[in-house]
Amino acid sequence: MPSSPCAMACSRTCSRILGLSLGATALFAAATNTALLFPNWDVTYLLRGLIGRQAMLGSGLWGGGLMMLTALLSSGLALFGALICFITSGVALKDGPFCMFHVSSFNQTQTWKYGYPFKDLHNRNYLYDHSLWNSVCLEPSKAVIWHVGFFSVLLCISLLQILLVAIHFINSFLGFFCSLCEK
Repeated sequence: MPSSPCAMACSRTCSRILGLSLGATALFAAATNTALLFPNWDVTYLLRGLIGRQAMLGSGLWGGGLMMLTALLSSGLALFGALICFITSGVALKDGPFCMFHVSSFNQTQTWKYGYPFKDLHNRNYLYDHSLWNSVCLEPSKAVIWHVGFFSVLLCISLLQILLVAIHFINSFLGFFCSLCEK
């Protein structure tokens, strides 16, 4: 049974829309991850090495960005990049931001330390307890809002990219078999 020209045109149109969508999300993911490197748009945290490990991994740059742009060459690589970005963003949201916070030492003195204050917080979840957002992280200011905001965007972008790549797989598969039926 020969495939109609309409079906082939639909497949080509879908490919164009998918290509543009994947390219746009890749650029947006790269820009979002770049913003994570500059809390409050201040370069000093990056220069002093006071950026969290998930932001420094740059999964939005290379996973959601560079690998996604290679989707035209390899959908498998694009899917891998989107999955890496999704997982890294999820772990970053679970662990919380890298910031300066108070630590009580054994001799009851207060010291400041950079780290992940919410990582081992077993009795409370910082994502749901907004009272912790401005009281735990001392520096950079609004670290939790910055962290949650941008990693949530990366999580959503990578989920969209996973969906787009899955549609691209299906479209490519159908396009291949429709072209076989054409002859």
